Amino acid sequence: MAWCLLVPVVHGATSIAHPGEFLDQAERLRTKDHPQFLQMLERIHREGPQLSEAEQWHLRYLDAWETMFEGNYLKSEAAFHQIIEQSGDPVLIAKASGLLLSNLSINRRYEEAFALANRLASNLSAIKNPQVRFPLLTNLSQMLDFAGQTDLAVQYALMAQEAIPAGESPCRPLAAEAAALYNGKRLTSASPELQRAIDACLADHDPVLANSMRLMLGSLYIDEGHPEQALALLDRVAPSVRSNHYYPHMLSSRVERAQAYLKLGHVSEAKKAALEALAISQPDDTGEWLTDDYQVLYQVEKQQGHDAAALAYYEHYSSQEKSHLDDLRTKALAYDMAEQHFLVQKMQAERLSKQNSILKLQQSLTTKAIESGRLSIALLLVVLISVVFWLLRIKRSQLRFKQLSCLDGLTGISHHQHFIGEAQGALQLLEKRGGSACLIAIDLDHFKQINDTHGHALGDTVLRRTVAICQQQLRRSDLFGRLGGEEFCILLLDCDRDQGIALAESIRMAIEATLLDIDGVVVTFSASFGLASINPSGYDLHRLCRDADAALYKAKRNGRNRVVADTGNGSLATALA
Repeated sequence: MAWCLLVPVVHGATSIAHPGEFLDQAERLRTKDHPQFLQMLERIHREGPQLSEAEQWHLRYLDAWETMFEGNYLKSEAAFHQIIEQSGDPVLIAKASGLLLSNLSINRRYEEAFALANRLASNLSAIKNPQVRFPLLTNLSQMLDFAGQTDLAVQYALMAQEAIPAGESPCRPLAAEAAALYNGKRLTSASPELQRAIDACLADHDPVLANSMRLMLGSLYIDEGHPEQALALLDRVAPSVRSNHYYPHMLSSRVERAQAYLKLGHVSEAKKAALEALAISQPDDTGEWLTDDYQVLYQVEKQQGHDAAALAYYEHYSSQEKSHLDDLRTKALAYDMAEQHFLVQKMQAERLSKQNSILKLQQSLTTKAIESGRLSIALLLVVLISVVFWLLRIKRSQLRFKQLSCLDGLTGISHHQHFIGEAQGALQLLEKRGGSACLIAIDLDHFKQINDTHGHALGDTVLRRTVAICQQQLRRSDLFGRLGGEEFCILLLDCDRDQGIALAESIRMAIEATLLDIDGVVVTFSASFGLASINPSGYDLHRLCRDADAALYKAKRNGRNRVVADTGNGSLATALA
């Protein structure tokens, strides 16, 4: 800290005698003291000392880093590509490649990011220099954590800890390990991995990463039922969060504070903190923190009996959660596609290598006797059969991947995006022939309580049993999809309102009568139903969904475990309860 305070005085009084050392010092201050980093960057540009070619590339790298930090991702991406392709410095290439991974991810160009990660990982075994290997391993860990590959992310973080170069802190690889474990639901507030990361980042005077780890600890306190400890921790980190102005920390600290207050029953304080988080949120933010914030506001308004406000916040929460889940599915799909492309390219390379071997073998066999010629034919047939086998295997994998991309991984029914597409097409065809249809929205009652009480494994069993019950009642022509979480939707084709109500009530009764006995624990559950029909909603899927959601909300507000249908005159009525 004393050195940091002396930097402006020394640099202001002397010229830049050693530009290389000056640039190294500036790079170390990027996240530790960002204002000082900007002053040093501005100074070296202003004074324009004589730089070697290596120092010029180092300065370009720092300029690109700052451009990305300011949010100009397109400009920084071009600079990173130039450094990777032209600098010839393996350390800068590794650092620029890692930042390019983050850049592509932020812009949601997931397939390009995962393809780049695959290329970097495939070359990793040949990289021995710790200055090159360390940043690559750290960034690969973060990227695989981003893709939801917890085991691989932890493995790369551990490898980065073993490759820490001289003079480098263990803060970043320890933080990458803790983040991967946290996102993989494998971390508790008492986990030693988290405390090691916090201690290392505090010792390294890196407030951004240290606050990330401490806010992670606060979230764990809340999840584990210790809101008082979470609030005490938030009070300790608040000055650092304010001074750094790092948006994710400013948002998440407010949301955590709102969640802690709500768990303590301090409704007014929870609402105040949640509204503060909402005020600083960005319009295009689809992150998990904003979803949690809307959930707090919904619960506060519901407890205070403000039904209209509660409904408005619930709609925001539902939309935010769906956007977040869609983004997660997009990332998973992009990761799988990148893996498939990498596998295909690898197989093509192997095939070309085999074909080259065959050509060389044929040239040598031409000089041999007839017996050797017969042997060459036999070998050629074996190789051709193996190529055909691999091509068939690739084709089968592609077909299976295409099928799985339309289905929800847990329940096996259509996921949100596929259901919406199929439903819109079906309604357009139905409108041409004037057929009837109903849309049923289903939401499991108190599902979060089931997860919190019995665990997510049993919650997944409840979701699969619900789907099985519904499928037993549906026809082959009906469309059935999972919209996200515990929400489902059914489009009944050639079905009028009364038939739809009867079917919904039949499903409701079957769910209510279901008992799950898991290791001696007997669990019952129920569901609420909202129904809309084309009379009067029409054939517009958006309006059908809106009317069904309104009916579903009334079913939940009137006590749950019931069917509510649109009456056809703009109001709602409980059909069966």
